[in-house]
Amino acid sequence: MRIDTTIRSTGIPGRAAAGKAGSAPAFVPAGMGGAARASAATPAMPMAGLDAILALQTVGDFRESRRRSVKRGASMLDALESIKADLLVGNVSADRLDALVGQLASMRERGEPDLDAVIDDIELRVRVELAKFGRFPPL
Repeated sequence: MRIDTTIRSTGIPGRAAAGKAGSAPAFVPAGMGGAARASAATPAMPMAGLDAILALQTVGDFRESRRRSVKRGASMLDALESIKADLLVGNVSADRLDALVGQLASMRERGEPDLDAVIDDIELRVRVELAKFGRFPPL
């Protein structure tokens, strides 16, 4: 593959432009021995800070945390519906009750106050139903 042209970024002149004839100042004060040296070039726009990147990552975590909380609440409600159906048949599965105890024992994330209040209500209802069957999960 052949490259015919190169594209150079413009903005900061290279060393060749700084040392050309006629680029020195026309007037130098008496106290200064020569031209003042130019400071190092700084980028025009600073790179995105680490704080901004971390803030963007927490937004993703917040959405993911909300999704997991909603999924946890929905699965507990589904389990309560299954227990209700089992009660109508007359046989409540011990495995289903153990699964509910396991869900309550697992740690859950807290983030959004309104969603946490709904999940707390669902967990309370699950605890009441488990207490009816003599199962008392730890608080």
